[in-house]
Amino acid sequence: MMQNKYQVIVVGTGAAGLYAALSLPEDMSILMITKDSMENSDSYLAQGGISVLKDESDYAAYFEDTMRAGHYENNKESVHVMIESSRAIINKLIEYGVEFDCYDDGSFAYTREGAHSTYRILRHDDLTGKEITSKLIMQVKKRSNIEVMEYTTMIDLISGSDTSSICEGIVLEESTGEIKNVYADAVILATGGIGGLFRNSTNFSHITGDSFAIALRHNVELQDIHYIQIHPTALYTKKKGRKFLMSESLRGEGGLLRNSKGKRFVDELLPRDVVTAAIKEEMEKEGTDHVYLDLSHLPADMLKKRFPNIYEKCLEEGYDLTKEPIPVAPAQHYLMGGIKVDTEGATTLKNLYAVGETACNGVHGANRLASNSLLESLVFAERAADKIIEEYKNECNEQVQYEQELVARQTEKSLESQVLDEDKRYELFKQLIWKEIKREDETFYVRWCNNAY
Repeated sequence: MMQNKYQVIVVGTGAAGLYAALSLPEDMSILMITKDSMENSDSYLAQGGISVLKDESDYAAYFEDTMRAGHYENNKESVHVMIESSRAIINKLIEYGVEFDCYDDGSFAYTREGAHSTYRILRHDDLTGKEITSKLIMQVKKRSNIEVMEYTTMIDLISGSDTSSICEGIVLEESTGEIKNVYADAVILATGGIGGLFRNSTNFSHITGDSFAIALRHNVELQDIHYIQIHPTALYTKKKGRKFLMSESLRGEGGLLRNSKGKRFVDELLPRDVVTAAIKEEMEKEGTDHVYLDLSHLPADMLKKRFPNIYEKCLEEGYDLTKEPIPVAPAQHYLMGGIKVDTEGATTLKNLYAVGETACNGVHGANRLASNSLLESLVFAERAADKIIEEYKNECNEQVQYEQELVARQTEKSLESQVLDEDKRYELFKQLIWKEIKREDETFYVRWCNNAY
């Protein structure tokens, strides 16, 4: 039974939200909400893998690969924290039951993707995100202190009855349409990116950037919201809905990009934004709406074993990737920008945190290095949880007075809850986000975001 006060509210059940909740003590009361089912997060869809520092000798190369992919606009401290924390994160995932592909001798079967200078990516077939997220969901379900509400939407933040600049909870809308104020000592936003605003995206359609619009309305600072990654290779289709990602690992294992005449036109292992721009240019030059990803020269048995999910999906669409080139086209994939946070996930609004794709700590710079997203989400989710624990201990003595003040506000209504139905809210939030992206980078907006209408 949902209460009206928790110690922590986590909005979102992707890898970042789940890991943050699991990193908090089991004696803390935690509410997790998600707009859809627990499994329907973009983390669940991740195919390629999760990067990790193989050993200390790889540090300089890993750091440089991340910086170079991000056009050296990365926050160096964030990059350092992510890389140095990576091995501990992998060990914790293994404790949670996550299985990574290994060789017969038990050693990790590392793979490589675009812009990586070496093999440092761990995977579970081509369903790494599903493996990690499903195991984290299992762990969350074991915790009696964590309450999960599916098909529940955050429609506003509660930030006090004046300009006190402190987050006190959220306004949520249940599947029944009932709207409630729920209070908390800390709120963690882990709502993903903005793919649901685009016509062509690899994201779930319900991931529509709600946190960014709400943050703008509460004067919570955003950073680099125009840094939106367009993935070069989604399976081309005229069908509506989420586009199926053709993992970068396919090119890492030797897949080639060809135009309509069968000619290669780009180095397939360049950073994603460079490859995407080359595909876009080739499509415009040829007057086509797709190019081709060719793996037919690679061993069929290897492809079926290494990419079973992708192989089956292509067959469903009428293509055999072991025998013929597969039509692909760019699609919106990932947001490098987001709600501005420090390396502990803290936003510019006290007691409000953001993690995963929702947050921008600068680790990705202007363009994310392949397979850094799952790692980044987990590293900084754990750090946000640690910060909340520290803050909670420091503020325990102030809680009695805070609780008394809170009771007096329990019946207050948020303006948001009084005026907007779901469709109107979607349109308002979308326009707020488009306006911010256009303000930051009108060229990008015209080239890619107009397609979202």
